[in-house]
Amino acid sequence: MSRRIRVLIVDDSTFVRQALTRMLGADPEIVVAGQAVDGREAIDKVHELDPDVVTMDVQMPRMGGLEALARIMAEHPVPVLLLSSLTREGAEVTLKGLELGALDFVDKSRVQGAMNLLELGEELRAKVKALGSIPASRLRAAPVALARLERPVASDQRAELVVIGTSTGGPAALQAIIPRLPEGLHSAVLVVQHMPPGFTRSLAERLASMSALPVREAEDGEPVAAGQVLIAPAGIHMKLRRRGAGLRVWLDEEPRSALHRPAVDVLMASAAKLSGERCLGVLLTGMGSDGVAGLRAIREAGGRTFAESEETCVIYGMPKAAAEAGVVDRSVPLHRMADEILAAV
Repeated sequence: MSRRIRVLIVDDSTFVRQALTRMLGADPEIVVAGQAVDGREAIDKVHELDPDVVTMDVQMPRMGGLEALARIMAEHPVPVLLLSSLTREGAEVTLKGLELGALDFVDKSRVQGAMNLLELGEELRAKVKALGSIPASRLRAAPVALARLERPVASDQRAELVVIGTSTGGPAALQAIIPRLPEGLHSAVLVVQHMPPGFTRSLAERLASMSALPVREAEDGEPVAAGQVLIAPAGIHMKLRRRGAGLRVWLDEEPRSALHRPAVDVLMASAAKLSGERCLGVLLTGMGSDGVAGLRAIREAGGRTFAESEETCVIYGMPKAAAEAGVVDRSVPLHRMADEILAAV
């Protein structure tokens, strides 16, 4: 058997630590290397045990998860999976943790009652195994503020609609792109980020606070206009409808069979149908293959397709699947993606 993924569990609740130990220990590829009751002990244990993954509660006494996370990423970087709660404050703290270097999170509040925490086992194990395979070179510290780019010369085939899809590692990747797009962009930007319901509005607000473009969570029926960024709300698919000469947002639950809601494939297919050669599809870091069919639809409609290259992906899953399917026009490292989008627009 290959080497097992060693996990450090950090949580001030004895029950939660025990539940997480049982959940993770049920997988033969994972072993719990240790536990910590607060952020201060977590820092010591990371240095002592050198785990492959840390699961971190964000709200703890003595030293909270965010302070510990910042110290860990500065002193001994390791993939961190946050355990979050679906409250307004919880969502904002979680997104701040992703900015500080955490790679993903699990919403532990979506189950009813502590005894149902075990229902999170499948998601938790899948995410721990994904993070445990990430090379240390891809661990990101907090994003560095970048000067906005001058608008490059427009290409012959100008995109009027940019559709971005991403999953694990996406919030940090979006922060490397959206704030670098200039005010007055001659295109609308639509984003699907795989997240639990309740978190996408906070994501939009955080991106808006950093960006020249207005960024907000999309609402059903609103117009899709150039120079704005709309984030698909979690829990429902985002599609497009043509009304007169313009496009409008259409929020819908179909297809219910889709693995993700919203799905990148669903939005990209809708955009391809209505925007055709004026559409640009962009696929960023994430697990799985959502976005492959969407990029194919955009390409077949005459549009262009970019995918984040392996060298900068936190999880080279979705972009890899698209590249292997032959639906990617260009693989682009994250630090060049804003430039490429501007050149296409």
